[in-house]
Amino acid sequence: MCEVDKDYDLWSQYKLNHDPLLREKIILQYAPYVKYIAGRIAMGLPPNVDIEDLYGYGIFGLIDAIEKFEPSRKIQFKTYAQTRVRGAILDELRKLDWTPRSVRQKARQLEKSFVELENLLGRPASDEEVAKHMGIATEELYEIYRDTRGSFVMSLDDLLYSEEDGVTVGDSVPASDNDNPQNKIEQKEMKLLLTKAINALAEREKLVLTLYYYEEMTLKEIGAILNVSDSRVSQLHTKAILKLRAKLANVRNKK
Repeated sequence: MCEVDKDYDLWSQYKLNHDPLLREKIILQYAPYVKYIAGRIAMGLPPNVDIEDLYGYGIFGLIDAIEKFEPSRKIQFKTYAQTRVRGAILDELRKLDWTPRSVRQKARQLEKSFVELENLLGRPASDEEVAKHMGIATEELYEIYRDTRGSFVMSLDDLLYSEEDGVTVGDSVPASDNDNPQNKIEQKEMKLLLTKAINALAEREKLVLTLYYYEEMTLKEIGAILNVSDSRVSQLHTKAILKLRAKLANVRNKK
């Protein structure tokens, strides 16, 4: 039995009879992982957002993953469940509309400025250039970064899906192997573009993304490595995500 199927017997038994007791056993087994994901998302949210609410949304995502998981696909359930758990939490946050409209507008203005300047300059713009383009002081630009930082509670993979297309993060995970070949091609293309966009970021922005998403370090731990404050790390993270969103949106609009 290969490593990815270490719980194969358990899954096979559950898929055979959908025993509620077995489902409860699986939920309890992965509940700590759901709490971990909820905690990671909560780090970037305002303090008024209750982490226990996020955990509850995540459990619904876990249950959905349990019902739709197919052991025959030869992948770890934990890998499959991660995006559905995150998706369930993010989708609920969007329904609650916890991000003020003014903040979303600022984020869109920043993304538009990044695209316009990069198309004009042929390279990523500096903060000073972005501020000048927007007709604001550099300090005001930093304030916008701080205001919008709680808007980005996604993973890098979530950037590949567009809210404007009406696709939720939770729905973005295929439930079977019968995926549309065209979708596979487009996703592969977008992943290559995302990789290229990340490589075009400033070194510190790339490092923050690497440490946060791949090494799964906290903002405080990253700050200690870079010898900067937590808020500065958050600012670098926000700027990097804005640039990536702008780059991918620009590509989508050209299609």
